[in-house]
Amino acid sequence: MAAVNVSEALSQLGLGNEAARTYQVLLAGGAASLEELAKRTGLAADAVTAAHRELVDAGLVNTLEAADGVIVPLPPQAILEILGRLRTAEIDESRLAVTSAFEAFRRQRMATGSDNLVEVVTGAAIGPRMRQLYTSARHRIRQLDSPPYYPHEAVQDAFENLTRGVEQRIVYSRESLTHPGKLHDDIEPSIKAGEQARVAPEIPVKLIIVDDSAAMVSFSIREVDVFNTMLVVQPCGLFTALEALFEHIWRAALPFHDREADSQRLLAQDRRLLALLAGGVSDEAIAHELGVSRRTLYRRVEILGARLGASTRFQLALLAQRRGWL
Repeated sequence: MAAVNVSEALSQLGLGNEAARTYQVLLAGGAASLEELAKRTGLAADAVTAAHRELVDAGLVNTLEAADGVIVPLPPQAILEILGRLRTAEIDESRLAVTSAFEAFRRQRMATGSDNLVEVVTGAAIGPRMRQLYTSARHRIRQLDSPPYYPHEAVQDAFENLTRGVEQRIVYSRESLTHPGKLHDDIEPSIKAGEQARVAPEIPVKLIIVDDSAAMVSFSIREVDVFNTMLVVQPCGLFTALEALFEHIWRAALPFHDREADSQRLLAQDRRLLALLAGGVSDEAIAHELGVSRRTLYRRVEILGARLGASTRFQLALLAQRRGWL
């Protein structure tokens, strides 16, 4: 255990520095007169006298000097308990004062409407504001992704975040998978870089939650398209609700890839095919995305079904997920 500095400990309890130092000298060298204490402590006579008076008031030395002027230290237990309680009370008062001051500040800010808990972003300002929030992430990004897409939304931002160690969990809508080039150029490269991706049949809103500090959300998919408006929400009740919405959709969505993958390897095209099937994408859209004919698509589905023992497409998607192919 580290050596305890008695003088410092007494000072923290509220005793003056010179009085605390004098008491420590008495404990180390024994009883002494005021003159001897001045020599031991290096303090001036009037400073020693004042320190002795403070120690007497605190009950740490004898209250009356003996005939020979010797000052004797007294057991500190009772006074230390009192000093400790007083110090605790002072800290509590300080904490209350600071808290009250902040609450008054917060109420004033809210009363003037300057807290900007919800910021409305429209038109051309959406892209830069979204990128600003996205690149400010330090720990995690949670996102519900669906068209329409803004020009700035590039996979490079996702790569940079993943490289910096930012966790990314994204739920893509079925429309995301059929958007030209989205699966091949954006989703699959991001997954390879470490993104955790899932797919859901529908996404109610476009949403990006950055750390625990801000969320960017559309009113709805339709309103994003019509009004070209999004909201930036600071931590508040609405922010908490948006977090809950994301987690609910995340739990219900189907993973693209399982990191505990089965040892059986799939062709990249087959893995993409399974992801599209799991997302409920139509045959026509899947064939177009993969660049194959419907006949080739049906044949690949039959082969994959035979490998897994699936008789329906639902079973195929379910068994592929269990096997670790998604």
